[in-house]
Amino acid sequence: MNRTEAFTLLNEYVQDPGLVRHMLGVEIAMRAYARKLGAEEDTWGIVGLLHDFDYERWPSPPDHPLKGSEILHGLGYPEEVIYAILSHADYLTDYPRVHSVDKALYACDELAGFITATALVRPGGITDMTASSVKKKMKSKGFARTVNRDDITLGAAEFGVDLTTHIQFLIDALKPHAAELGLLQGLAVAEE
Repeated sequence: MNRTEAFTLLNEYVQDPGLVRHMLGVEIAMRAYARKLGAEEDTWGIVGLLHDFDYERWPSPPDHPLKGSEILHGLGYPEEVIYAILSHADYLTDYPRVHSVDKALYACDELAGFITATALVRPGGITDMTASSVKKKMKSKGFARTVNRDDITLGAAEFGVDLTTHIQFLIDALKPHAAELGLLQGLAVAEE
């Protein structure tokens, strides 16, 4: 298992550039937390990179992420990686989040998506974003409706991190990769 093979697998199953960017963002967040916590960075990164690789083909629960786990088993991915990916789906009750990597993925997944959505409507993108900007957007029910705010809050609590600190940590992790992730300037400015 290495990052190059995982990225090739992702690109075999995912055509949507937005979904690819989401998985790259979650990978970046997971690697940042692995470094902070002294965990295995490549393992955590691959969990983030592949957590939704089956979503485009099998978006309905429980196919996602069960179909992906079957593929990963067939390719010989470690149980730790597969379990963490399965545990990010609340509806798969046989896979409770018990390991740090499981909790980190759940804490980073929805939040990374929400930070991306927030960056896309800000003139400065992610460059001048703060946790307070994200928390303000979280209160707007009409904004990024598909992102479950309760999952963001629960994820931080289960991971044992303060929500504001967690949001800022992800922003800071994503900023150096803003160009790659399309987060340098918001859509409002880009469309002018």
